[in-house]
Amino acid sequence: MRLPRLFYNFRTRLLLVMALLLIATLGVQYFFGRVRSRNRAAVVAGQERALTASIALANESITSGKYMFELDRPGDQSLLERQRGRVINVLVVRDRDGRIEDSLDPDYRPETLESGEAHYDFISDTENVQLPKLVDAGEASEGFKRLRPSLPTTTQPVSGEPRTFAIPLQTEGGLVYVVIVLGTNPMGDTSFYEVMRPLLPTLVILLISTAFAAVLVWRFTRPLNELSRGAQRVAAGDFSFRVPGGQRRDEVGRLAATFNEMIAQLGRMRELESHLKQAEQSAVIGRLASAIAHEIRNPLNYINLTLDHLRTSLAPSDPQKRALVEKLTLQLKAEVARINTRISEFLKYTRPANLDLKPLDLGETLRDALSMVEMQAAESGVETRFEDGGRVPAVLGDRAALRSLFTNLIINGMHSMEGRGGRLTISLSAEDGRVRVRVSDTGVGIDAEHLPKIFEPYFSTKETGTGLGLAIVKKAVDEHDGSVRVESKPGEGTTFTVELPTAGGNISDG
Repeated sequence: MRLPRLFYNFRTRLLLVMALLLIATLGVQYFFGRVRSRNRAAVVAGQERALTASIALANESITSGKYMFELDRPGDQSLLERQRGRVINVLVVRDRDGRIEDSLDPDYRPETLESGEAHYDFISDTENVQLPKLVDAGEASEGFKRLRPSLPTTTQPVSGEPRTFAIPLQTEGGLVYVVIVLGTNPMGDTSFYEVMRPLLPTLVILLISTAFAAVLVWRFTRPLNELSRGAQRVAAGDFSFRVPGGQRRDEVGRLAATFNEMIAQLGRMRELESHLKQAEQSAVIGRLASAIAHEIRNPLNYINLTLDHLRTSLAPSDPQKRALVEKLTLQLKAEVARINTRISEFLKYTRPANLDLKPLDLGETLRDALSMVEMQAAESGVETRFEDGGRVPAVLGDRAALRSLFTNLIINGMHSMEGRGGRLTISLSAEDGRVRVRVSDTGVGIDAEHLPKIFEPYFSTKETGTGLGLAIVKKAVDEHDGSVRVESKPGEGTTFTVELPTAGGNISDG
């Protein structure tokens, strides 16, 4: 079910949490308030029944001439049987002098002395007759307050405290007061637990709501931390990562998606800047290479022709000297050729590609490139091997460019085994619509720190290298929509893997 878009707004969800918290708090408070009100109403009703039963008991005692303890015997349909615990004592006090005529408490009950005379306690005797605060009922309590002027009074009794009620009652013998002493009621406990108990449900709701809000805020702020770290990585030039949370539908999700799009655009801009810089560099070097070729190749041709003339026309008649001149001139011509090759590399790398793409038998091109170093390999103690993968599709490529590509890889492998011998292996195979060529050597290998840079132009670990051989390889592979990767272990050797697309079904037997 698709939720309304407004629900994915963080502020809306936070307001909903606060509203639910308020409703839940009010609902719980209302429920427990009703429960507590019913409990208090039950207590008040019990106190009223206790007062009524006490008055009835005292009245019956006055009219029957019996003591209250005789009338209120437990289990004998006692008027106070259900109110025990609430009613502490009931006294009948004469208004004329405050004499206690009757009492539930045997300590205040009249007794007969040995002389036969009756002994009474008086309500005014503060040392012997202990009473809690009197509930002042106005005019009805004035007479009793006169009998016990030192008794504290209250018009607003505190819940839970013991209290005294004085109810005037007119009898044939005159005005008497029915004094009822009530004890602590069950709802009157003012301990810390009783005070805090109504707040516990609210506290639980607050804790649950706070935990829920904390989770919501944490989920909201976690992507912000990711954005902060992402901004630091962007500032450091790293555009290869993406901030998580872009799939969210709230504000943070939109921010993360926008931030990721910005990173992608910055990465593309950086790549374009790199290509532009490389193009500018290539253009500058191209102009330089053209100038060098123009200024150097003419003297080189003259030197080459002069060496040929010296070797043929001006050679000494002495056979030993003729052989020496022949050797020296050939060495000079080889150095001139090497210089001319370096100039050709500069021109080939810096000039735009002008490829003549045709279906080619890559096996033939590889054998042709390998044949160029077979003599040098035999002299250097390097074993060369070509492994044919069977029927391999033709590739669509430029023969000269591919020949130069694999020649550079083979020469690079030969240089790595110079002075130590080894094995150079070229394997050809086809897989998933692409032709794969592996050029492996057992040379010195490449350090891991140099691997990311080997295809960069003018980067070389050799003192006499120009750094253009592998750069030309990478350029030729890219121009043929292929790929090249390298694996190397120092001291064990290096493997270059080139993959090229097929020409579309043309098959060669390799």
